[in-house]
Amino acid sequence: MKVAAWLCAAFVSLSAMAAQAADKADTFPIDQVLGKADAPITIIEYASTTCGHCANFHKTTLPEVKKNWIETGKAKLIYRDFPTGPAGLSIGASMIAHCAGPERYFGVLGLIMENQDKWLGSKDPLDTLKKTVRLAGLTGADVDACLQRQDLFEGIQKRAEHGNEVFKVDSTPSFLINGKLVVGALAYDEFNKVLTEAAK
Repeated sequence: MKVAAWLCAAFVSLSAMAAQAADKADTFPIDQVLGKADAPITIIEYASTTCGHCANFHKTTLPEVKKNWIETGKAKLIYRDFPTGPAGLSIGASMIAHCAGPERYFGVLGLIMENQDKWLGSKDPLDTLKKTVRLAGLTGADVDACLQRQDLFEGIQKRAEHGNEVFKVDSTPSFLINGKLVVGALAYDEFNKVLTEAAK
């Protein structure tokens, strides 16, 4: 629990640092991309691992988006963490997905989202998270080492600030679809309409 306490304390600085000038670049070293790099439609998702609406989107809408748009080469998805409360758990879970590495990133993120109710509602969320990501080959020691990475913590924090300051993202989930801001966990039919319009 010492690690979790550190995360909670450290993340308090997010609001204070938001006023600082953000990097105006539209890409970040920690960005992970699902789909073909040259896909004509770019979906940038701002979401939180502790956001119930985000988890619902990942369990219901995203599988259809992947099947019909991403796997067909028509769109690519860039997932960007936008931590919400409980702050320590939100950014901690985000860090764990990143520490899985590029090849396992979306798989681990999927495990975290799909099992959100289980680990977030447990008496010891961090321990339950460790057990959850063990399915992807991450050990408890791997998770503990990951949560000590200040560079990753700051990278996630900086990218979230950029989303708020440059794109006016202030809730989760929010999406930039070829630069157009779309807010909310839309059902697939509605999300499909937005993508179809972007494809014109």
